[in-house]
Amino acid sequence: MKISNGLQENGIFIGNIYDKYGSNNLVARWIMNGFDNSLSRLISMVRPKTIHEVGCGEGYWVLHWNQQGIEARGTDFSEKIIDIARKNALNKGISPSRFNVRSVYEIKTDADAADLIVCCEVLEHLERPVEALKILQTVVSKYIIFSVPREPLWRVLNMLRLKYLNNFGNTPGHIQHWSARKFVSLVSAYFDIIEIRRPFPWTMVLCQVKENGVMYESYIKTMA
Repeated sequence: MKISNGLQENGIFIGNIYDKYGSNNLVARWIMNGFDNSLSRLISMVRPKTIHEVGCGEGYWVLHWNQQGIEARGTDFSEKIIDIARKNALNKGISPSRFNVRSVYEIKTDADAADLIVCCEVLEHLERPVEALKILQTVVSKYIIFSVPREPLWRVLNMLRLKYLNNFGNTPGHIQHWSARKFVSLVSAYFDIIEIRRPFPWTMVLCQVKENGVMYESYIKTMA
């Protein structure tokens, strides 16, 4: 699968700086397996028929879900990264129309609603994450999954591997930094959190629309 390899658009890093999914490094593979397992576990909990990934990058997950038989599509602000995602889709025999150019601030209920919205590795890149959460509130009909790097652990790990030392381990493009506690507190102001997972070194949460606990109680009964 083609990735951006540090490509920028309008001075903003897009997609993945390196191929974390295809890495042969044993540590990198162990870390990504933890992320993959946590995300897959949360998705299996809600059994969506449709998924929309906000900030889909090169399309890795959207293509993976389509291959699993889930109707998935993705959006991203970058025309360059969506072009890469569409080419990756063609290489796998999947319609490139699954991908569209649209930032998190531009998503719309009629075009972008799905059983599950996935917004992983996005909020840390945004100058206005609260605005994004408010917009996502209007689009989410059932469930949403967020993930962000867990700080300061993320930067410490980068420094241990001698990366981005001039920026104290901060990955290029990361402008927001949350501990697990602070991120959960932020998200819970806009969504009801169903489950929290901490795949090393991320914080990942499965949420639903706030309904004064009514939807959560209904969810627990259906999963019992």
